[in-house]
Amino acid sequence: MIITTQSKGIATVTLSRADVKNAFNDQMIESLISAFENITNDESVRVAIIRAEGDCFCAGADLNWMKSMADYSLEQNEADSARLARLFEVMHTLPIPLIAEVQGAAFGGGVGLVACCDIVVASPLSKFCLSEVRLGLVPATISPYVVAAMGARQAKRWALTAEIIDSIRAHQIGLVHEIVKHEDLSAYVDNLARKITKNGPQAVRTTKRLIDYVNDNALDQYLIEDTTQIIAKVRVSDEGQEGMRAFFEQRKPSWSNNK
Repeated sequence: MIITTQSKGIATVTLSRADVKNAFNDQMIESLISAFENITNDESVRVAIIRAEGDCFCAGADLNWMKSMADYSLEQNEADSARLARLFEVMHTLPIPLIAEVQGAAFGGGVGLVACCDIVVASPLSKFCLSEVRLGLVPATISPYVVAAMGARQAKRWALTAEIIDSIRAHQIGLVHEIVKHEDLSAYVDNLARKITKNGPQAVRTTKRLIDYVNDNALDQYLIEDTTQIIAKVRVSDEGQEGMRAFFEQRKPSWSNNK
């Protein structure tokens, strides 16, 4: 269903249902929720990666699972949707950076997985599709994250037509940060994760929260005062003091895992 590994502060969650294009079912959703909740509660993890086996990142909902839901009541559908919403929430609110390695297609809910990540690296072979309207459905559960990632105007354009978005266009509209040669993709993502582990662990966590906070609030006097207080508190923190001392003493800070 999924594989979770950890090494040197990097947790990797791998979708391992390649035979069904890593499509969601209820068991996979529960496994992913559990994996990311465990990562959230593990202070030793500094950065997380989500990747997939096979040639498809995630095809969205599993067809057999969708068939089983065909006769669900409204209440059953609400409960089912709530679990998927919980998955996206726990990914989005992960206190550490989450990197998506997208080696192939991400359709429907698979786009939701990508949009929840802080950094998205794709292959030239990657493609994306907000495919829900083709089935008479809507991308409701993933919409908060998709709109945040690509903006409302782009989200309308691609959600209303359900057209394929190639990796170049995905990069242009903000869904993807970087495109890397397919054969170099995993190594690039691993190296990116290692770079993050060289930074101050609390500074990284605080920066992630800071950017979300700034994005969610108007640029007014309150925001200016709050951000002023944040940097003042960080400067006098143990990590901030250690980082500045290490810089001036021309040595590695205590949190560095460089060998």
